[in-house]
Amino acid sequence: MVDAVTSRAEQVRAETATVLASLRGVWDEVVVDEWDHALQAAARAVADGADDELVLAAALHDIGHSPLLGGPGVADHSGLAREWLTPRFGARVGWLAGAHVAAKRHLSAVDPAYAAALSATSVSSLADQGGAAVDPEFVAHPWHRDAVRLRHYDDAAKVAGGIGVPAAVVLGLAFRLAR
Repeated sequence: MVDAVTSRAEQVRAETATVLASLRGVWDEVVVDEWDHALQAAARAVADGADDELVLAAALHDIGHSPLLGGPGVADHSGLAREWLTPRFGARVGWLAGAHVAAKRHLSAVDPAYAAALSATSVSSLADQGGAAVDPEFVAHPWHRDAVRLRHYDDAAKVAGGIGVPAAVVLGLAFRLAR
């Protein structure tokens, strides 16, 4: 049994390494590619004392932009992330990553200072994502506060030359959290 679990964890770690590496050179924002963005978001989560699932979701929330999944500019990158993550890491990791767009829409609706601080790229994508809105289903979800935390990590992880966690940290979490 241990060998089957270890083999599954190794397979998930390898798949995660491939998808994560595919984010190099994929640009959504102007100053960082998705690789740096992922590692910076994870670093923000670690610095905030987030649990392992939230750190992993922060690192992998934009994998829908991977050319191996949806690719740059895909319409529902958060849904693709949720679909890819959930069978590998469980419902919470998948939901948190998948909810980062809903969290942006929510924060933009309830916090004018948040909306005013969005990058130009985020403002544009917010319009494409339906604009600012309070979704009662999102607010009622038991993990919505962590999704808002992830959203703040996402917004802060757009710094040219910013510090990210080593990829080995993300891959170690992938191994430990694999289902």
